Amino acid sequence: MAESKKHSATRLLRQIPAIGPIRAALLIALMQTPHRFRTKRQLWAYSGLALKTYTSGEYRFVGGQLKRSKKVLAIRGLNLNHNHDLKNIFKGAATRAAVTPGPFQDFYQACVARGMKASMARLTLARKIAAITLLVWKKGVHFDAEHLKQQAA
Repeated sequence: MAESKKHSATRLLRQIPAIGPIRAALLIALMQTPHRFRTKRQLWAYSGLALKTYTSGEYRFVGGQLKRSKKVLAIRGLNLNHNHDLKNIFKGAATRAAVTPGPFQDFYQACVARGMKASMARLTLARKIAAITLLVWKKGVHFDAEHLKQQAA
């Protein structure tokens, strides 16, 4: 905690409703710099929040010509090769944000109201928190609830 106060990113990360002083310190220690992730999807993969897809037989022969198959990608769950501590931070933040009144709880309840399972809504919220964390830290901007409405997580 004392070491994290030396970083200017601590004040930025603490503005995010689900990120407290301990989570902010752990994020700074584990991620070190946000610039190692070019996109939010790279952060999701590193923290174990990305979906693992699988396909086989992507191409087939039709009439002597190679054509791409119309089979859909099979989703095999979340990727297994990830930073477990970072995943715990984002999932813990999502669990806390889902029950604490605020913009994240509204986002969570809207997902559940659309028919999404509660566990998937929490995962979506964890991805959204990770994306907002990356945005706030990388660009040095203040947290704004409008970040929740930019794009689906």
